Amino acid sequence: MGKITGFMEFERLAETYEPPQERVTHWREFVARLADEHAGVQGARCMDCGTPFCMSGCPVNNIIPDWNDLVYRQDWKTAIDTLHSTNNFPEFTGRVCPAPCEAACTLNINNDPVGIKSIEHAIGDKAWEMGWVAARPPERKTGKRVAVIGSGPAGLAAAQQLARAGHAVVVFEKADRIGGLLRYGIPDFKMEKHLIDRRVEQMAAEGVEFRVNQHVGGNVDSRQLASEFDALVLAGGAEYPRDLPVPGRELAGVHFAMEFLPQQNKVVAGDRVENQILATDKHVIVIGGGDTGSDCVGTSNRHSAKSVTQFELLPAPPEQENKPLVWPYWPVKLRSSSSHEEGCQRDWAVATKHFEGHGGTVEKLVAARVAWQKEPNGQMVMREVPGSEFEMKADLVLLAMGFLGPVQGGLLEALAVNKDPRGNVAADTDSYRTSLPKVFAAGDMRRGQSLVVWAIREGRQCARAVDEFLMGCSELPR
Repeated sequence: MGKITGFMEFERLAETYEPPQERVTHWREFVARLADEHAGVQGARCMDCGTPFCMSGCPVNNIIPDWNDLVYRQDWKTAIDTLHSTNNFPEFTGRVCPAPCEAACTLNINNDPVGIKSIEHAIGDKAWEMGWVAARPPERKTGKRVAVIGSGPAGLAAAQQLARAGHAVVVFEKADRIGGLLRYGIPDFKMEKHLIDRRVEQMAAEGVEFRVNQHVGGNVDSRQLASEFDALVLAGGAEYPRDLPVPGRELAGVHFAMEFLPQQNKVVAGDRVENQILATDKHVIVIGGGDTGSDCVGTSNRHSAKSVTQFELLPAPPEQENKPLVWPYWPVKLRSSSSHEEGCQRDWAVATKHFEGHGGTVEKLVAARVAWQKEPNGQMVMREVPGSEFEMKADLVLLAMGFLGPVQGGLLEALAVNKDPRGNVAADTDSYRTSLPKVFAAGDMRRGQSLVVWAIREGRQCARAVDEFLMGCSELPR
C-alpha cells in the first residue's frame, strides 16, 4: 500500500519529456522513465483503500498495490516478479497503454491518481537493465503442437504461455518481422522496436518457433495447418479500416493511416520503401481523433509538414470529467497526446463532404460543421449546420477513423469460421473456442479494435483454454 500518509504528503510526479522542438527531429523514444527514488515516492502515494479499483480497471488485473508498495520499499526484483505474474510484456504496456488503472485509482476521486503507468514503465526497464528477465523454458514437453496465427500482443502472449506449459508452439506472421501492430502500427517514437526483438529472443529460448512472411490463408494453406497441429490460435488484428466514401476519395494523396504509418516503421528499421507516403512540406489533414490519428500527427510533424490539422466527427469532449459521476470507469474527456503538443490544429464536429484536386491529386478538402441532437427515442442524430461549409488546402489526407474488424477474406474465408454480428470471429471469453474443432481466437480478431493490454489479457486467457483443451486441465493463470 506504500506509505500510510504518502498520498497526503507527496504530489504526483510525471515522467519527463524531451522538448517538442528537439524530439520531432528524430524517431527515438523521448520519455524518460522515473529515477528509482522518484518511482519510490510515487509508490508511496498508493493508498490503503481496501478495494483496489485500479486492479479492476486494468484489463490484465495487474496486482498494482503490491508492486507499488515494493517499489516504495525499493524491492525491484520482487516487483518485476509480481508484475510478470499477470503481464507478459510490461515494457510494452508501460509505454503505450492509456492507463485505465489510473482512471480507476481511488485517489483519482478528488486528487491526481497514483502514477501507475510510470511505475510500471520503471519496473519493466529496471528489470531488463539488471538482467532479471530470462528465458523460462518448460521442465517437460507435452508432445502437443500449437500454431499461433499472428504475432501481435495477443499472439505473443498466447505463444509464451503455451510454450511455458510445455507445448511446441509455432507463430506464423504474414509480415517480414515479428510484432504485428506493435511493429508496424505504433511509431518508433512511442515504442522502439528493440523492445520486441529482445522478447522474441527470450521466447525463442523458451522454445517458440517464429516464421515470418507466412500468410495463413495466402501462401500458407489454413486447412493443411489445421491438420498438422493439435490446436490453432487465431490472433490476427482488426485490420479492416473504416473508409470515407465521399466524392474525390479516389484522388492520389488520400490514404488510410495504416498505409502511411507502417512505411515509416520500415524506414526506421533500415528498409528502403519505394514511393513512400511523406508529409514533408505538405498541408496534412488527419480525419479521426483517436490514437491512430494522433500517431499520424506525430509522424507528419517528424516529416516536417507545413501544417497538420486533425478533424473529429464527434463534438469536443469536456476538458474535465465529472469524477463523482463516472469514477472508477474510463471517462470521456479531452485528451491531448504528445503528438498534439508538437504542433496540430484540432477541430471537432466536422464532417468531410468531398475532396477536390487537379491531375488526379488531392488539393482541397470541403467540409461542414455538424450538430448532434437527441431524438425522442434517445438516438443521437447528426445534422449539418446550415451555412457552415468550408474548405481547406490538403496535400495529404490520412483516414484514421478506426477499424471495422478483421479482414474477411483469406484466412477467415478459407476456414469458414462463424462470426459475430460485427464480423469478428465468434468465441466466448471462457473457452475462446470458435465454431471449428481445435480452433481458438483471441485479441482484436475476436473482440474488435482494442488496446494492447486487452490483447495481452486475451492471449493469456486463450492460452489457458488451449492448455485445458489439450491436457484436460491447466496450471496456467487466467
